[in-house]
Amino acid sequence: MSGVLRRPRHDIAERPFLVIWEATRACPLACLHCRAEARPARDPRELDGADACRLMDQIAAFGKPAPLFVITGGDPFQRADLADLIAYGTALGLRVAVSPSGTPTLDRTNLTAVRDAGAVALSLSVDGSTAARHDAFRGVDGVFEWTLDGWRTARGLGLRVQINTTVTRHSLEDLADIAALVRREGAMLWSGFLLVPTGRGGQLSALGADEVEDVLHFLYDTGATLATKTTEGHHSRRVALQRALLERHGEEPELGPLYARLTARARALGLHDGQRRAARRPPMDVGSGRGFVFVSHTGEVHPSGFLPLSAGNVRHHPLADIYRGTALFTTLRDPSLLEGACGRCEFNAVCGGSRSRAYGATGRLLAADPWCAYEPGSFPYQDELRELLADAGARHAARAEGSAA
Repeated sequence: MSGVLRRPRHDIAERPFLVIWEATRACPLACLHCRAEARPARDPRELDGADACRLMDQIAAFGKPAPLFVITGGDPFQRADLADLIAYGTALGLRVAVSPSGTPTLDRTNLTAVRDAGAVALSLSVDGSTAARHDAFRGVDGVFEWTLDGWRTARGLGLRVQINTTVTRHSLEDLADIAALVRREGAMLWSGFLLVPTGRGGQLSALGADEVEDVLHFLYDTGATLATKTTEGHHSRRVALQRALLERHGEEPELGPLYARLTARARALGLHDGQRRAARRPPMDVGSGRGFVFVSHTGEVHPSGFLPLSAGNVRHHPLADIYRGTALFTTLRDPSLLEGACGRCEFNAVCGGSRSRAYGATGRLLAADPWCAYEPGSFPYQDELRELLADAGARHAARAEGSAA
């Protein structure tokens, strides 16, 4: 049962696995879900090139292996110094990835520049399987074709490409078709982002917890032939553990009508046919403030880009001090403080729910994630589950000890 979950090899209380920097909020798109509420012009308060280099110095100071560093936005191609910043981070030993918008800037010249500067990966958003569906969500005609052209160009240049899909009512019934598109075009990873009600996303209608459960199990199934993950879908780790134990006993989960429709569509598209992955990609056990940190365009440090609470600013305090020692971050690393169903749940040490969604929906950081349908204690194989969780914890502690040595 080893390999059901992945955990960083180091202590996440000391060093994040992932640092995301919002290089700018400037972006020509008007996406319905936009966390940043992006606008056409750059903010004069954003970190300049010297500030950004100091930030990367602080990230490198966490030690090796260095956190993965993702430059996002807005659209980072709105910064003329993007390639220079990638080159600086790469020279420090950082693994740098870029998350641009699907605009005409996603061309061969710019993609070649970021590749030559040392970027190792690119993440792009696809929220519909057709131009009509995707462009309606992104608010600008032509975005789908720009994204598809950039995706193909990036792969041709040797960049690894991750495709992100926002799971909303707009994309819900289209998920199998999007997955088929990702498999056809090729990507290292498909990530399903479960919407958080912040920024423009607060205006979109919420999914029901049962629908989310169906989506998570559909993504688990899809992971047999296509590498998948979730963003702000921390209960995917619970699903992976449950499915592993159910498979051990030759049982299937009991799910709802959305799961049945998505599965039927996936079968019709041949999504589950052909070459199966040698090993399913296990979900990574990180979350807001637990191996993950977000730095805004003005230097504010948040546990997540979807959690609008700041623990300090990198212009005034080292990132390591903010991550390791502030009350906001240390609170998020203590599952015993969780409230409601998340507090009672036997999976809370490896899940804990989306703190961003809980805060966005209730105004309380430690409240239960309203998009989780699981009733704590209801899973049938509790003894085996405890053994599995204990084994995963012991292996993580051994790896962290070896890494520290």
